[in-house]
Amino acid sequence: MVPAADPPDSSALFARLQVLAGRRYVVADLSGGLTNRNYRVTTTDAGPPGDYVVRVSSNDSGLLAIDRANERHNTRIAWEAGVGAPVVEALPDENVLVVGFLPGRTLTADDVRDAATIPRIAAAVRRLHSGPEFVGTFDFRAIRRRYLDIVVREGFRLPPDYLELATRVEAMEDAMRAGDEPLVPCNNDLLAGNFIDPGDTIWIIDYEYGGMNEASFELGNLASEAFLPVDATEALVTAYWGRADASKLSRARAWSLLARYGWTLWASIQDGISPIDFDFWSWGMEKYDSARAELLGPEYPEILTGLES
Repeated sequence: MVPAADPPDSSALFARLQVLAGRRYVVADLSGGLTNRNYRVTTTDAGPPGDYVVRVSSNDSGLLAIDRANERHNTRIAWEAGVGAPVVEALPDENVLVVGFLPGRTLTADDVRDAATIPRIAAAVRRLHSGPEFVGTFDFRAIRRRYLDIVVREGFRLPPDYLELATRVEAMEDAMRAGDEPLVPCNNDLLAGNFIDPGDTIWIIDYEYGGMNEASFELGNLASEAFLPVDATEALVTAYWGRADASKLSRARAWSLLARYGWTLWASIQDGISPIDFDFWSWGMEKYDSARAELLGPEYPEILTGLES
């Protein structure tokens, strides 16, 4: 039975879900999704208790290198690895995925910077990376080039001097290749909001960009999303690898820099196509300004030297 309080345009989708057939439930709109709408659906009748998150994704996600079939598969694998939410149901034709709701506190960037929380985050990431293989690969160097081709082809906005920094970016990418790591199952989008902390084990959600990648990208991208200073990035890298390692730190820092430069293009594409009421351009420019400052500052040669040592 679909309640009158359903968010607009969601009732028909909920009516198609087997897990809700014949059930009474309440719906709450969850904030935070930049490529999807998320709803918490909780049953209220006398039947078995049910608490779910219904993810309704954009049809334009192909431009962003999101494969929804891979997302469904990898979400299930992460659940089997003991690090993600259980997969309950899917409506592939409607880009709908239903997972179990994970109770707990959603982390913030301040939490990711917290010295006491960093080892717990590293343990959760390591657990994901130690699990069964994901389908698909996530090569951010190739994805960055694909994003740039889309932005140029479609005439989307770019920061005025974005292309002038490409030579430095490509030199860093080239310097990284000798140290490429074995691929492991990665989330590839570890912003703070994708960690759920119930007080013991930290869970990782949202596998839109999930795929096989190297661990240092995951760490560097996490550092990028939380704008971690070098000392906090070092603490994260040390906690993950179980030892201090200057070369691993340099690699994570390089990925952090490249992630901020590359995700700026993601923001440009979203600024051009997304129906979601969000200032993607300002979000991207915050990343770009940070990346630009490092590419033109003393951090750039320092990271390059670390990669080559």
